[in-house]
Amino acid sequence: MKVTLGLTIMMMLMAVLGGCGGKEDVEASFPMSVEIGELEAVNQDDAKVRLSELNQDKIMIADFIFTNCETVCLPMTANMAKLQSEIKKAGLDDDVQLVSISIDPEMDTPETLTEYSKRHSADYNNWTFLTGYSREEIETFANVSFKTPAAKVEGSDQFVHATSFFLVSESGTLLNKYEGVSDPPFDDIIKDINKLK
Repeated sequence: MKVTLGLTIMMMLMAVLGGCGGKEDVEASFPMSVEIGELEAVNQDDAKVRLSELNQDKIMIADFIFTNCETVCLPMTANMAKLQSEIKKAGLDDDVQLVSISIDPEMDTPETLTEYSKRHSADYNNWTFLTGYSREEIETFANVSFKTPAAKVEGSDQFVHATSFFLVSESGTLLNKYEGVSDPPFDDIIKDINKLK
């Protein structure tokens, strides 16, 4: 009788302790843990948005682009479009918000972003393009919140920026980054999204 009671108590304790961590334990299993700051912007429809609102109750995949980019942005955006398709196939489109953040807000007006995104068949239901801040604001935001460079190349209309897709949890924590230009790991991204659901 004592053994059975002791075993029952031990099993109850294990169940309680096992349920304590939940999403925090899952987030702790990822390689990064950086709190994302706030970014006030406008989207491709010229509507005011805050990054925290886009991220609210959604897992976010973000990247940094500019529409005048002569190298990596076109393949990155094509890959983000493919990721959007993979997310839909996996039935995760209600759980995920894709965000492409322009690092050239002077050139990338909402109209320019609309034209650019339509060329890639972006579905705005869960993919938003951001601009409407100063270049200094976006450079600081990228440096601090995403631990990545964003800067204009001297004497040029080109910019240095990350070529990664960034995974951000619903709580606004940067957890992982993935190759965005050549051969992105779509299956790994979908697996990681499922872990956070």
